Amino acid sequence: MGTAADKLIGKVRADDRFDYTAAEVRETQIAALNERFHERKDCLKLLGHRAEEAGTSEIRSVEDMVPLLFPHTAYKSYPESFLMDERWDRLTKWLGTVSPYPIVDVDLENVADIDDWIERLSAKGHFISCSSGTTGKSAMLIASQADMDWSKIDTVGVFSWGSGVVPAQDRKMIGCAPVASVPKNLTIGEAQRAAFANPDWARFIYPVPPITVGSLTKMVVMRKKISDGTARPEEIADFENTSKDRQEILDKAVILAAEELVKHRDKKLMVSGLWSGLYAVAKVVRDMGYSATDFDPDNCIYVGGGLKRALLPDDYQQFVHETFNIPKNRNFQNYSMQELNSGMPKCRAGGRYHVPPWIVPIILDKDGDTLLPYDIAGGEIEGRAAFFDLSLDGRWGGVITGDKTALDYSPCACGSKGPSIRDNIARFADLEGDDKIGCAGTIDAYVRGVA
Repeated sequence: MGTAADKLIGKVRADDRFDYTAAEVRETQIAALNERFHERKDCLKLLGHRAEEAGTSEIRSVEDMVPLLFPHTAYKSYPESFLMDERWDRLTKWLGTVSPYPIVDVDLENVADIDDWIERLSAKGHFISCSSGTTGKSAMLIASQADMDWSKIDTVGVFSWGSGVVPAQDRKMIGCAPVASVPKNLTIGEAQRAAFANPDWARFIYPVPPITVGSLTKMVVMRKKISDGTARPEEIADFENTSKDRQEILDKAVILAAEELVKHRDKKLMVSGLWSGLYAVAKVVRDMGYSATDFDPDNCIYVGGGLKRALLPDDYQQFVHETFNIPKNRNFQNYSMQELNSGMPKCRAGGRYHVPPWIVPIILDKDGDTLLPYDIAGGEIEGRAAFFDLSLDGRWGGVITGDKTALDYSPCACGSKGPSIRDNIARFADLEGDDKIGCAGTIDAYVRGVA
C-alpha cells in the first residue's frame, strides 16, 4: 500500500485514532485515495471502466472519487442464472471484475455447491463473504488474507474503544443469534474470543445450524423461483418444511440461551446478538424470575445488524440492558457493513458512530450521483452515505451504500474531534419502498457484458 495510506491505517492501534479532525487528515486522505486509484485502475476491470467513463486520471479531491465509487449493488450484479444453473466458471469470471487480483488455478471440476466453490477459492487466498440477502439476492464480497488479518486487529480495537472493555480474557461469551458462517465473521469471532474470553470458559454458541453462504443462496434462489412461478411443488413443500423446522430450532435456541445466561450469571459476561434475538432471550430470562440484580454489574453487550425489520416495543433496548445488568458504558454498537473492512464504533458519551481516519466518509444526494456541499471545519450534512475504506486490499475500497446518514464534522460530546455519524441511520429501501442508485444500472450493464 502507498505511503499516505499506510500513515492513516497505521493509526489502528492508537488510542487517539478518532481524535483527528477531517481538516487535519484531509490532505493525507486525498493522497491516499490517489495512491489507491493508481494501484488499482489497471488491475481492477470495473474500476478501469468507471475511470475511463468519467475521464479520471488523478484524484485531487473527494469529488474526483465520486464517479469511481461502486454502488453496493455492484457486488450483486452477477446474473442469477449463474447460481441457479451452477455455472461456477461464469461466476468465477464475474468475480474477476470486482477483484484486483487474478483468480487463477482454482479447481472448478465437480464443484458440489456454492460452499464447495467458496472453499476452493479460499484455498487460493480469495475469501468470499456474503450479505444476508434479506431483500433479494446476496452480495458476493471478495477479500484477501490481508483483509482477514486486518479484521482481527480492527474488531478488538473498536469494541474496546466503544465499550471501555479491556482485552483481559476474563469474560464468558454468550451468543444470542445465529451468525453467518462467512470468512469475515469467523475471523472476527476468533479475534474477539482470543482478546476477551476466559479460555477456561467455553463460548456459548447459539444452537442453530450454521448459516453458510450456500444456505443463504439457496434461500434467495428459492424465493426467486417462487416469485416468478418456476418452483416445482416438491421444492416449495421442502422449502416450507425447512422453514418450519428452522423456526422450531430457533424457538428452542432462545430457551437454551436464556438457561445458559442464568447458569453463568455469577460470571462477567459478554453477550452478543441482534436486538430481536436479545429481546426474545431477555423475555425468557425474566419469565424464569431473573433480572439485573442477579447478574454481574460489569457485563457488556455487543449488538450488530440493526433491527432487520423486527417489530419490537419502544423500550426494547432498556429491557435488554436491565435484564442482563448492562451498564450504560458497557453497551457496544458498531456501524459497519460487509462492504467495508473497518468498524465505526458508537461512543459512550455522545452516542455517535465515529469514523476513523482511514475511512473517508462521503455524503451524496439520494441518487448517489452528486457530492453534497459540506464544510470539514464543522457542521452536519445528511444524505446517502458512501465511504472509501483505505484498509481494504482484496476489493475496491469505495462503496455507495443504501443508507441515509447524518455526518457531523464538529467535535463530539465525548471529546473526539473526528467526524461522526448520528444514531438515526435508515435505509432508503425502508423509507421509500425501493432504492435506486443512479450509477448502478451502468455498472450492472458493464459487468454483465464482461461476464
